[in-house]
Amino acid sequence: MQDKLQKKENLSFDEFKTQVLDDYKIAVTSRECSLLGRREVLTGKAKFGIFGDGKEVPQLAWAKSFKNGDFRSGYYRDQTFMMAIGELTIEQFFAGLYANTNLEDEPMSGGRQMGGHFMTHSLNEDGSWKNLTEQKNSSADISPTAGQMPRLLGLAQASKIYRHVEGIDTEKFSNHGNEIAWGTIGNASTSEGHFWETFNAAGVLQVPMVINVWDDDYGISVHARHQTTKENISEILKGFQKENDTNGYEILVVKAWDYPALIETYEKAEQIAREQHVPVLIHVVEVTQPQGHSTSGSHERYKSEDRLQWEREHDCNVKMREWMISNGFSTEEELAELEKSIKKEVRDGKKAAWTAFGKTAKTENKTVIQLLTDLANSSENKNFITALVKELKDNDEPLKSVILATARRALRYVRGEQSEAKENLIQWIKAFKARTQPDYSSHLWSEYEGKATNIEALEPSYAEDAEQVDARVILRDNFDKIFETRPETLIFGEDAGEIGDVNQGLEGLQEKYGKLRVADTGIREATILGQGIGMSLRGLRPIAEIQYLDYVLYALQIMSDDLATTAYRTKGKQKSPLIIRTRGHRLEGIWHSGSPMGGILNLIRGVNVLVPRNMTKAAGFYNTMLESDEPALIVECLNGYRLKEKKPNNLGEFKTPVGKVETIREGKDLTIVSYGSTLRIIEQAAKDLQEVDIDVEIIDCQSLLPFDISHDIVKSVEKTNRLLVIDEDVPGGASAYILQKILEEQNAYEVLDSKPQTLTAKAHRPAYGTDGDYFSKPSAEDVFEKVYSILREFKPEHYPELM
Repeated sequence: MQDKLQKKENLSFDEFKTQVLDDYKIAVTSRECSLLGRREVLTGKAKFGIFGDGKEVPQLAWAKSFKNGDFRSGYYRDQTFMMAIGELTIEQFFAGLYANTNLEDEPMSGGRQMGGHFMTHSLNEDGSWKNLTEQKNSSADISPTAGQMPRLLGLAQASKIYRHVEGIDTEKFSNHGNEIAWGTIGNASTSEGHFWETFNAAGVLQVPMVINVWDDDYGISVHARHQTTKENISEILKGFQKENDTNGYEILVVKAWDYPALIETYEKAEQIAREQHVPVLIHVVEVTQPQGHSTSGSHERYKSEDRLQWEREHDCNVKMREWMISNGFSTEEELAELEKSIKKEVRDGKKAAWTAFGKTAKTENKTVIQLLTDLANSSENKNFITALVKELKDNDEPLKSVILATARRALRYVRGEQSEAKENLIQWIKAFKARTQPDYSSHLWSEYEGKATNIEALEPSYAEDAEQVDARVILRDNFDKIFETRPETLIFGEDAGEIGDVNQGLEGLQEKYGKLRVADTGIREATILGQGIGMSLRGLRPIAEIQYLDYVLYALQIMSDDLATTAYRTKGKQKSPLIIRTRGHRLEGIWHSGSPMGGILNLIRGVNVLVPRNMTKAAGFYNTMLESDEPALIVECLNGYRLKEKKPNNLGEFKTPVGKVETIREGKDLTIVSYGSTLRIIEQAAKDLQEVDIDVEIIDCQSLLPFDISHDIVKSVEKTNRLLVIDEDVPGGASAYILQKILEEQNAYEVLDSKPQTLTAKAHRPAYGTDGDYFSKPSAEDVFEKVYSILREFKPEHYPELM
């Protein structure tokens, strides 16, 4: 095997020896980081540790086949790989463990994720794309098991799009689609549905994807016999093996401690995936976990002594060391000396990382000690403040939170006093909070020029003889303009392709633009989202279609944990401007009622949630978001596709503003705030109310995330002095969110003459049939009676009791 490897690489023995020694150095360095990292957690310097020990050698082999332009979508065991591709140093490893918030010291998340979560930077300082073909790339990890899988599918599919779709500017994103998306997952996590959904979808799509399964026979403490049928993932996936004239996978199995075989296996997998765009599963077996699952427990509690002894003997680093000595690459003495020097290097790196982590806090600690000393000397409560000074002096390793909390506590002792020392402390507290809070809060939304709320509105324009058309035609023709002018844009989902979606908003577009740009998918919402996330991370502009809003629940975990946090968890160094297209509102039936909005709003902060009342508004939102670098969920009105709307003549150009409300009816007696299809019911009720001398103002939210950034609703309430929020979500859902925004952020309570109220759906979902909707969600009669009761309270003599 040694000779074969040398010939394949055209290396001399000395060159190959150097390569092997370099690999071993990385393996030992990574192992020492894991060992020392665990001790740092147990001493209290770090909160939690989960490490990649036991997987060093297979990850070295993987790194050799990982080329510029490739992408990783992995989990929290891949530290050796990141070191091997030059994207993780010893100091950065420990900076992540300590949660250093300086992105230069801790480039994997700026302290926002626990150690073992890795990424590379895809964006420049201004939010523009780096050239991803000139670097090795890693999408940002997430902790939920198998959550990395759906995104992996999209990262791989991007190569297929770049290879086969003409007209896209690929300069920064792809070299003729020759990139591979590499995924990693533990054997136990293959039990998750996201793994199976992704695995099946990649086999259907035939994309250049390689999945590494690190198989150590356990999932935390639970043995594989409880995890996987036959205790063997590659065995039960044999039905996916690609055969002549079929789609499917190449499935490879290799031992984690066999260095030469690993290199051969990864070279084979690379060739198949990169050249043929066939997905590959590499089942890496006989993996060990020398320190167990994590710092939360000891594997001695659940592994037998025989198993532990086997793991010591089959440790991949031990086996590689034995192989090197037996093949003449090094001697016992040379390796012992090398290992000794690496231990020192890791200790020095750890020390440097700890010093860097504490630098800011120690500097600020000295500042606050002096400020509090000055405050004590000028206060009647000197003894109490001096005790706080002593707390800070006794704390050798202060945290920023402890320093700030102590400074704020000191103000309690001088609340009735005035002094220069007090003012100095207040100014420090304000300044420190202002410069520190962004370390933990920035980039939930884009902070670059492409922020959705920065995109200027452009009204639709109409010819004098503009025709009234089914609203779905406006959507269809707007999408046509989008695909005509934006080759990087594509749309995919259940029934989106051949029939042009269930409401024909994409009618005829697959025939015009091809099956890659307007595509049908299987019934698999999580990986539809994953396709979109992965492709958007690689510069494409995907629109992922989820057939109904209720079905978003299948993909909500991916939306919440992955898409919504992309910019935040990377501190603005990656972006995923995916548009999710769906439809909802006012449909009958428990599973198609279309309004789980409260849950969505609270789970996907970081994604724009847009709720247009008609298809012209919806089309404008698509045009807006395609100019933005942020993700969005656009909810079309399901019962609006066949309603007539006037057709604009600037399709593909007009833009609906994000974060702006629209007053669609002016009035003086009461402000009604709502969104989506319910507005049509409210408009009907407003006409009826006019007949009894009640004049309501109706405001369309249009955008729920973000919400009314100009605070226009409070201006309406200042005029009417009354507020009613109407929502088809359950009580306490989106209506509670809207009320909080209006009352608390806009301070509308100051101008109210009546109690602010809500009118919502019942706590249940609608039963099947038109009557189910009527008795479950606000009707025109409900709106009329609710508004009437509010005005009756104000003028009972003018509005006699209805019933």
